[in-house]
Amino acid sequence: MATELEVGKKAPAFSLPDQSGESVSLKDFAGKQVVLYFYPKDDTPGCTKESCDFRDAITPIKKAGAVVLGLSFDGQASHQKFIKKFTLPFPLLSDEEKVVATAYGVYKEKSMYGKKYMGIERSTFVIDQAGKLKAIFRKVKVEGHVDEVLAVLKA
Repeated sequence: MATELEVGKKAPAFSLPDQSGESVSLKDFAGKQVVLYFYPKDDTPGCTKESCDFRDAITPIKKAGAVVLGLSFDGQASHQKFIKKFTLPFPLLSDEEKVVATAYGVYKEKSMYGKKYMGIERSTFVIDQAGKLKAIFRKVKVEGHVDEVLAVLKA
């Protein structure tokens, strides 16, 4: 069982392939703030809205010295289509082994139409320049979420 993550503690390290198969690690962004958002599935309504909201806010996010990383269990081909379709200006990471989602405690039992299944609980983690957790948003409601993230980045 992963330890419960807390603000102020070190963020779990990770290294995953992005949409091009390039390895992306948390340590690549030392000195920057990182917005790591976990979303259930490429090109589904809530995930598309959330990803497009981050896309539309990329200028103030970059001004705050931050990078955005999206993460789901989808593979590279799916991520490439999603990025192309919506012109997403940030990497999407493939956690097909569910290692990072488990480390961050977002791989949870969910239920839809009465069926229980394991999946990603929509969550966002803001990681500071030193690699510590600055904010944790669990069970994210997409509407207005990017504004909450921006407020933390600017704090």
